[in-house]
Amino acid sequence: MKLTLEDLVSLTTGRIVRQGESTELTGMAALDEAGHEDVSFLGNEKYYQDFLQTKAGVILIPPGVPEDPAPPESATLIEVENPSHAFGEVVKKFVTAHSKFVPGIHPAAFVAEGVSLNPDKVSVKAGAIIESGVSIGDSTEIGAGVVVCEDVVIGENCVLHANSTVRERCVLGNHVTLQPGAVIGSDGYGYALVDGKHEKIDQVGIVVLEDHVDIGANSTVDRARFGRTVVGEGTKLDNLVQIGHNVRIGKHCLIVAQSGLAGSTHMGDYVTMAAQTGSVGHVKIHDRAVFTARAVASKDMKGDTVYMGMPARPIQEEQKKKAALARLPKLITQVRDLQKRVDEMEK
Repeated sequence: MKLTLEDLVSLTTGRIVRQGESTELTGMAALDEAGHEDVSFLGNEKYYQDFLQTKAGVILIPPGVPEDPAPPESATLIEVENPSHAFGEVVKKFVTAHSKFVPGIHPAAFVAEGVSLNPDKVSVKAGAIIESGVSIGDSTEIGAGVVVCEDVVIGENCVLHANSTVRERCVLGNHVTLQPGAVIGSDGYGYALVDGKHEKIDQVGIVVLEDHVDIGANSTVDRARFGRTVVGEGTKLDNLVQIGHNVRIGKHCLIVAQSGLAGSTHMGDYVTMAAQTGSVGHVKIHDRAVFTARAVASKDMKGDTVYMGMPARPIQEEQKKKAALARLPKLITQVRDLQKRVDEMEK
């Protein structure tokens, strides 16, 4: 596939601020790896030196990039509002051109009686197992080795990658993506101590993934003890994320790798949780809260606030504490010197 400069301007809604040599582009790459027929982008000032030395044919740049110094004159510069997002649109264009949706049910797949799907509009790969009562919307792809259990509902334009699992009665909206190994609807972690033994509490609820939800590789979303565990529209979970039973996550949240939410956590919209963050159970995290890496919500957390530390506190407060802690060795030395002086005076 080839894209012209006019195609790129239209696709990215940008404007050419400098014309280079390349008129047709055949691929995309990072600044330090791109060649003369590749599109690249400057999305972070950390890569400014790569920007100055790149061999890319076209570079997507943000407004306000200095004209001097500049990358080689062979590169065309297209100014866009958000280079990372614009580059993502270019990537989609190239990837879509090379990937094909092939409907049909592979002979090595198992589809039980009573499954509702259109084999001319759904793709089921080898080794997939789809049990009775399942409903699958058009243009959905069920990857190799996927297991879809009884009475699951899956919407349109979903992609369930290899070896992912959706347990009984769970509901996936439209445009949902499960990366390999994701498990939706495993039992919540519930036990009661009875006569000195941990007895399992039945988990009879479901999981609901709303439209445009992405679940990362080997991430798990537990079914509710009763009722629903909900992941809201547009929310994205990274790899190795654990969502406990009866958790409710709002719309357009970001939860990054190795994070976990304990049971019955309620999260608002547009919350961001960086890597290895978490929450204790039964807390509320309000809209647009941001948790830096390894921060843990131990109580209800206000929205529109950046949190840091364990337990999580507003970042300004936590930074002051860390700054004071860094001065502690010096203060200890000063106190010891003062104590020596006091001892000498007393003598």
